[in-house]
Amino acid sequence: MSLKSHKGDDVTQELVLWHKDPEDAFVTLTMNRPDKMNAMNQELGDAIEAAIQRAVADPEIRAVILTGAGRAFTAGFDLGGEDFEMDADGWRGDIGENMRRLKFIHDVPIPIIAAVNGYALAGGLELMMCCDMVIVAEDALLGEPEVRHVSAPPTLMLPWTVPMIHARHLMYTGDLIDGTEAVRIHLANKAVPRDQVMAEAERMARKCARMPGAAIRYAKAALNHMQQTAGLESSWSYNRETTAILHGTEEGRKWMRLLKEKSLKEFLEIREAPFKDLD
Repeated sequence: MSLKSHKGDDVTQELVLWHKDPEDAFVTLTMNRPDKMNAMNQELGDAIEAAIQRAVADPEIRAVILTGAGRAFTAGFDLGGEDFEMDADGWRGDIGENMRRLKFIHDVPIPIIAAVNGYALAGGLELMMCCDMVIVAEDALLGEPEVRHVSAPPTLMLPWTVPMIHARHLMYTGDLIDGTEAVRIHLANKAVPRDQVMAEAERMARKCARMPGAAIRYAKAALNHMQQTAGLESSWSYNRETTAILHGTEEGRKWMRLLKEKSLKEFLEIREAPFKDLD
C-alpha cells in the first residue's frame, strides 16, 4: 500500500483513510470507495490488509476500528468489470485468496471493531464477522443477498456467529435485516442511531486500548483456538469446495454469464424481481 506524505497522525490514501487517535492507542481505518458503496475489489482488499498489517506492527496501537465512508460499511465484493464465469478450479483459487485475507483479519493479535454505518452485505458481512466486535447503526442493512444469484460467501462465518436457525434463514433466503435485529440474533454487539456509531465504536476502542495489551492478545489467542479446535478452518475449507462447485453448475454459470452481459443495475433488478412481493 503506497501512502502519501503526511503530517502528524492523519494519513490519507486513495482507498483507505488512516486516523490514529491522539489520546488513546487505537487507529480508525475507513474504506474509501463511497461512490461504489465501498465494494471490495482487489485494490481495496490489498489496502485493507496492508493497513491492518501496519496497525499490528505499530507498538503504539492496541485496537483498530474498521468502518466505511458514505452510506455503507461495504456492499461486498465488487461485481462490476470482471468476468466471473469460471470453472470450479478457477473458483477454488479465487475463494481461497479471499479466505486467506479474511483469516488474516480474523487472526490478528489486536482487537478489530467493525463500525457498521450502513450496508454490510455478502463478502462485506463476512468481513464484519471476521472482526472481533460490531457496533451497528439501527437502520443499517445486513445479509447474504448473493445467494439469490446462485453464489455463496467465501467463508462460513454465520454459524460461528449466530444460532444455526438464524444462519439458515439468512443463507436460504438472502433476506436483509436491520441493525436492531442483528443485535437480537447476536450478529452485532450493540445498535445505536447512525450518528452515534463512531462515538460508540471509539468508546469501545478506548476501553480496549487502555487494557493491558497482553490480556487481550492471549484472550484472543485462546478464543480463536477454541474456534479452530471446534472445526472453523475445516468448515471454511468445505465451504470453499461447495461454493466452487455451486459456481460451476449450469445454473451458477448462467447467473455469472448474466452478470457479464447486463449492467449491475439490470442484473440486480432481475435477481430481486421474484421477491418484490415477499420482502
